[in-house]
Amino acid sequence: MAVDSAVVRRRMCGPSLRVRRAVTAVAWVADMLPFIFSGVTLAVCRDNTTEVTMASMWVFFAYMMLAVARLPLNLCLLASRRGWVHAAGGVLSAAAATAFVYGMAVTRTDYVINRVEIVSDRLPASFDGYKIVQLSDLHVGTMICPKRETERIVELCNGTGADMAVFCGDLVNIRHTEIEAVAPALSRLRAIDGVYSVMGNHDLGVYVRDTLSLPIEENTRRVIAAETALGWHVLDDQTVYVRRGGYSISVTGLSFDRGWAEKRHSPDLPASEIAAAYDGVPQDMFNITLSHIPQLWDDITAEGYGDLTLSGHVHAMQIKLPAGRRGVSPAAVRYRRWSGLYAEHGRNLYINDGIGCVLFPMRVGARPEITLLILRSGHGV
Repeated sequence: MAVDSAVVRRRMCGPSLRVRRAVTAVAWVADMLPFIFSGVTLAVCRDNTTEVTMASMWVFFAYMMLAVARLPLNLCLLASRRGWVHAAGGVLSAAAATAFVYGMAVTRTDYVINRVEIVSDRLPASFDGYKIVQLSDLHVGTMICPKRETERIVELCNGTGADMAVFCGDLVNIRHTEIEAVAPALSRLRAIDGVYSVMGNHDLGVYVRDTLSLPIEENTRRVIAAETALGWHVLDDQTVYVRRGGYSISVTGLSFDRGWAEKRHSPDLPASEIAAAYDGVPQDMFNITLSHIPQLWDDITAEGYGDLTLSGHVHAMQIKLPAGRRGVSPAAVRYRRWSGLYAEHGRNLYINDGIGCVLFPMRVGARPEITLLILRSGHGV
């Protein structure tokens, strides 16, 4: 708002005071859109429904277009009186607006299948070439065309011919009812050894305001029931075993602890007991761990597990510009590990960039990801 006021004072000397005030007021409303909408919905709406959330996403998109995109032009207008500087600011603002529209209309559903090989000496030779297709963060409640979009995602996943499919949390955005529209499509997700999933923070129902009509525990129960009805195996702090040629690997799922909700983006999570999920699991057996949040990787490896840990949650903050090995994203400022493959001390972590959107309905450069992981044995057994 301060920038808008300064631009009007310095660059609109000709118009009357009334005109200048009107322009300033319009600019201020654009700058305050998300806050105005939030205040109105908090005052008027009893609950944070799926419809309210969708509306807030579009309001935030309007804010990005009307306020954020014009910032480069405003700064250039203040920085210099030279025409070429103003023109450069206009080009930058136009480019930002174009990127936002493209991110909403194209990139948001421009699915990419990333193929990643994981080599481990601990993997039995009978699992050499084993394929895992990974999905995460669908947030189906914020999909614009949920039925059509999930049908395409399932088609792409099934086309990989994977031995196992895994989903790393945040199927819904607010509440369990969002699954109804996409259940027929998701029930067609197939893999030889089945589909395994874990709960994410959004799946718990912690963003439901009216918890009297829908308690958090009830929302979680219904999400688990809905995923089970799809034919998925929900690993609620549990471990299962997959067998090939006389050898087995373990698959552990860590559910999102409600105590992590406030610090879900922090590197320092409150203490939680994850060891119970590995109860009785041999440490000399290759282990795959599904954890919605990647911040648990150090705790997982400290327990002696997680030869391969699969996570989501970060989305690359839905902004990833092409530069370097991983790209450039604001997520790199907040997270130590935020996207793609990390290998340390013979263990591997893969963070899937997710499919859906939160806060705003667009992805700037951060294409929605399906990961195909191919396991390779480092030696014969």
